[in-house]
Amino acid sequence: MGWLDPYGILAAMTTGQARWDGPRRPAGYAASKVPLITVYFWIIKLLSTAMGEATSDYMVKTINPVIAVLIGFAGFVVAMVLQFRAKRYNAWIYWLAVVMVAVFGTQAADVLHIKFHVPYAASTTFYAIVLVVIFVLWYRTEGTLSIHSIRTPRREAFYWATVLATFALGTATGDLTARTLHLGYLASGILFSIAFLAVALLHWKFGLNPILAFWIAYVLTRPVGASYADYVAFPKSVGGLGVGHGPVATVLTIIIIGFVAFLAVTRKDVEEIPGEPPPRGSARHRRAVDPAAGEYPPPPPPRRVDPYSTGPRSPDPRPMDPGPEDPWSADPRSADPRSGGAWPQRPRPGWDRRGPDQDAAARPREGFFLWDD
Repeated sequence: MGWLDPYGILAAMTTGQARWDGPRRPAGYAASKVPLITVYFWIIKLLSTAMGEATSDYMVKTINPVIAVLIGFAGFVVAMVLQFRAKRYNAWIYWLAVVMVAVFGTQAADVLHIKFHVPYAASTTFYAIVLVVIFVLWYRTEGTLSIHSIRTPRREAFYWATVLATFALGTATGDLTARTLHLGYLASGILFSIAFLAVALLHWKFGLNPILAFWIAYVLTRPVGASYADYVAFPKSVGGLGVGHGPVATVLTIIIIGFVAFLAVTRKDVEEIPGEPPPRGSARHRRAVDPAAGEYPPPPPPRRVDPYSTGPRSPDPRPMDPGPEDPWSADPRSADPRSGGAWPQRPRPGWDRRGPDQDAAARPREGFFLWDD
């Protein structure tokens, strides 16, 4: 993958598992409903934004605009139903939903300008306010904006509402710079590409909060992809290359299908669940867990405990085969004659007596500008 990301900038745009996202196996979903954030995620996301822009423009220009919007809305609804009915992340279903959001989100932004004659500056401001409102409601309700917390239907609803708002905002912003500010499609694409890479560098080199960096970059992918798609598709008379929206949409669709098929086979973007066997036929494609990316580590092997080691001085049973980092004292003055070892001098670090099924709402909320690893 070095040829796709020679400097590792896209790979640096990863977010970790939030500390207070709730139990690992909550009721409802056994796994996250979204993919791990890898370089493949950003590549397909950029391609989907360009494909959505080209497809939307092609539909509006070849058939009745009202019918085109209705078709886009119907596809969006079908994709959302499939995504919400899925019990875990599925590459085909997830990226189908993203593509349909790209198409319908573009149409939603264009309708305000073409049908209701709303200036791009006003529509950009409107969708920015909508996005902020969604973020505020999401954070006040769930206590986190981490995409790795998408494990319940309510969080998934907030997530897709945010995605739809980002597509509409990105479309309006790209049209604002290209048409209202007269920068043109190519200059707009270069401008937003620089902004996208700047966010990646701020996160990678200067520790910008991963949740904040992710959502800023997510919004920027829309005008990046849409600007380049318009530059290639629009005729030369308006500053494009004149390839046409139909051919651009077709080529991008084929490329997206290839990348999604690759991920569906290799499962490089799937979050494996500790203690759960992988789906049949995917064992050879399982990859090592990366703790730096906030992924779940494999479950530790079971440890034997001495049932006779509990008492007033030690309410917790002592392991009979302690590990190398087990913080048990070797002070002979407090040795336990029944187990042949020593009493603990302090509680084990990180020991939490709350059960795994404790309501996540009772847990502290993570700070928005704190690292969520």
